[in-house]
Amino acid sequence: MKPWNAERWSFDGDDTARTARAPLDDGSALAVRFLSPTMARVTLRPAGGFREPRTWAIAPQAGQDTPWEGRSREDLAGFDLPATQAGARSFGTGQLTVTLGDDPLRLEWHAFGDATPIASDRETTAYLYQKRGGRIRHYLQRQPGERHYGLGDKTGPLDLSGRRLRSAALDALGYDPKTGDPLYKHWPFVLSRAANGQWLGIYYDTMAECTFDLGCEHDNYHGFYRYVDIEDGDLDYYLMVGRTPAEVIAQFTALIGGTHLPPRWTLGFAQTAMGLTDAADAQAGLDAFIDEMVASRIPMSAFHYGSGYSSRGKRRYVFTWNGDKFPDPKALNRRFHEHGLHLVANLKPCLLDDHPAYAEVKAQKAFIADASTGAPVIEPFWDGLGSHLDFTTPEGIRWWQEGLRRQVLDYGFDVGWNDNNEYAVTDEDAQCAGFGTPIPMHRARPLHPLLMTRSTFEAQQAHRPGEPVFTVSRGGMPGIQRYAQTWSGDNTTSWETLRWNLRTGLQMSISGMFNVGHDIGGFFGPRPGPELLVRWVQACCLNPRAIVNSWKADGVTTVPWMYPEMTPAIRKAIELRYRLIPYMWSLFERASARHEPIIRPTFYDFPEDANCFEDSDDFMLGDALLAAPVVAPGATTRRVYLPALPGGAQWFDFETREAFASGQWHTVPAPLDRLPLFARAGASIPCAQPAEGQVARFDDPVAETRSF
Repeated sequence: MKPWNAERWSFDGDDTARTARAPLDDGSALAVRFLSPTMARVTLRPAGGFREPRTWAIAPQAGQDTPWEGRSREDLAGFDLPATQAGARSFGTGQLTVTLGDDPLRLEWHAFGDATPIASDRETTAYLYQKRGGRIRHYLQRQPGERHYGLGDKTGPLDLSGRRLRSAALDALGYDPKTGDPLYKHWPFVLSRAANGQWLGIYYDTMAECTFDLGCEHDNYHGFYRYVDIEDGDLDYYLMVGRTPAEVIAQFTALIGGTHLPPRWTLGFAQTAMGLTDAADAQAGLDAFIDEMVASRIPMSAFHYGSGYSSRGKRRYVFTWNGDKFPDPKALNRRFHEHGLHLVANLKPCLLDDHPAYAEVKAQKAFIADASTGAPVIEPFWDGLGSHLDFTTPEGIRWWQEGLRRQVLDYGFDVGWNDNNEYAVTDEDAQCAGFGTPIPMHRARPLHPLLMTRSTFEAQQAHRPGEPVFTVSRGGMPGIQRYAQTWSGDNTTSWETLRWNLRTGLQMSISGMFNVGHDIGGFFGPRPGPELLVRWVQACCLNPRAIVNSWKADGVTTVPWMYPEMTPAIRKAIELRYRLIPYMWSLFERASARHEPIIRPTFYDFPEDANCFEDSDDFMLGDALLAAPVVAPGATTRRVYLPALPGGAQWFDFETREAFASGQWHTVPAPLDRLPLFARAGASIPCAQPAEGQVARFDDPVAETRSF
C-alpha cells in the first residue's frame, strides 16, 4: 500500500464554517471540519470524486429521515458548525482541538483541555491506499490502558482490544457465541476509552466491507497501533468525544437519526418458532398453541409467525400462503387477536426462481442485476436458487409494499419481520439500480436491509395511519434503529451461548442499537434442558426484546411450558417483566428522546469505578436497576459486584429490600426461581400491579412506585 503525502495545510471559510484542507500527492484532499463543539469530521476526497457520493446513515436533523435516494455526502444540514479558533498548525472549539501534521500526514486530537491526546494518528504512516483494488487504511496510535467497544453485534468479551474483526453481514446460523465473526450487521463504529480516561467515538461512514484491527497486529517499525481497512469505499469519518461513554453514545445515535419509539405492546413477552408454521397441520397446531398458552397462564403480548406460512417443503415464497397448512388464516389470526396477541409475519427479500411472481419482478427490472447483461443475479437461497429484490428501484419498493399490504397486513398481521436480509451477494458483477445511479453490490450490501425495513415500516404507516409503527430486522447498518428492533440472530442452545449472548446484546446497545434481544432458549442446536430454559428466560426477561424462538432438527418447539415442573419459575420471570413495564417504557422514551441505552454495561453508569470494566454477566436496566442473571448450571448463589455509589449509599434487593454495601462484592442467593435484581439507593421504580389471581399486562397503569 502507498502512503498519502500532504502539501501544506490551509484554511478556508469564516470562523463558523472553517475547514482545514491538505492537498495530497495523488490529487485527492484531506479535509477537517468541526460539526459541534465535541464532534469533527475528516473526509478524504479522491481526485475523481467520492466512490460513495451518498449516505443513508447520517440523519442529524431530529425527526427528519434521509431521502430515499440518499443524502449527499457534501450536505451539512443539521449540524451546528460552531465557531473555531485557529493557530498556525491547529484549530478547534475549545472542547476539541486538532493539530495538523503534513510530514507525515497525521492528526492529533485533544479534548477538554487535557495535554494528553485523546486520539493520535500513527506517527509513521497513518493514511494509506492501494492502487490495485481501491483499499484504504487509517492507522491510529494505541496507548496502554485503552479499551475498545462497539462494532455492533460482536461476540465475546465487551472489550474488543486485541481482536481483528470484520464489519460485514452474513447469515451466521449457529455462530460461535464467543469468537464468531462477522454476524448480521455492518456497523463500523468504535467506542474507546482513552488512556487518560476520556471517551472517544469514531464512525466510518462507508457501506464497503471493513476490517478493524484493535491491537491484534504488531509491527516493530510502527509501535503500537490500531487500524481500519476499507475495501473499495471512502474514508469519511466522524470523531466525537465525551467525558463519559454516555456522552459519546448519545452523539453517535443522534448522528444516525435517533431511535424509533415503538408501540407500548412491543414491551410484552412474545413467542415464535419455525416448527409451528412449518408443520403440515400448522393452523391446528397454532390453535392448540393458543389453548396451551391460556392453560399455562403465561402472559404474552405477541406471536411471530415463522416463514412456514409461505413454504412448500423447505422452500419459502414470500407473500404467498400455503392453503393446505392454513385453510383459514384470517380466522386463526382473529383468534390470536381475541386473546390479546399482536401478530408479526416473517418476510424474506429473495424470490426463488420458481416463485409465482418471479417473471413479473424480472420484467420490472426490480432484482439485483448483472452489471454487463442486466439479467437478475441468481444465487443460493433457502434450499433453492433465487434473486434478491432491489430496494433501490421504485418498482421493487412498490412491489414489496403492495405484497405486504395484500398478503400480510390485510390478513390481520400487525407487523412485518424483515429476516434473512443480509444481502451477502457474492457475484462481483452484481449491482443495484441506486435510484438511477447504479451501485456495485460490494458497496451496497448493507443498504438493502435498511431500505427493506424502511419499505416495511412505511407500508405499515400507510396501512394504519396515526397508529404507532413497529417492525423487526435481523440485518442492517447504522440507521436501522430509526425503524426496527433487532436481535443477535440464529444462536445455538448452550450455556455458553446464554453467557456470551448477554455481552453481544450489551455491545449492540452501546453501539447505538437500543431495542435488542436474543432468541430465548436458543434457535439452533439441541433443545434446552429444564434448568437452562429457566435461566435463559430470567436472563433475557428484562431485555428490550423478549421472545422465545427456536428451530430444532427433532421437531420440538421451545415454549415456556415445555417442562411443566419449570413453568412456575418461568412464569415468575415473565411476570417480573410485566410488572416492570411502566419502568421499562420510561426507558424506551428516554432512548428515543435522549439517546440513552435501555440495557448497558455497568461502566456506562459508573465509568469511574474500575471494577465495572471487568468482564461480568451483569447489566444495568436503565440507571436504577442492576440484574445479575445466573449463567452456570447447578448454581444456587451468585457472586455480584455492586458499583460504588456517592457518599457510600447502598444497593437494595428489589424484592426483599435487603441492603448491600456499594463498591463491594457480594454472594447472594439465586435459587432456580429467582433472578438477582438490585435497585440503587434513591431509585423510584414505577410498577404495574396485577389484580388478585391475575398477571400484569403491558397496558396496565402504574399501580405502585417502589422507592429505595
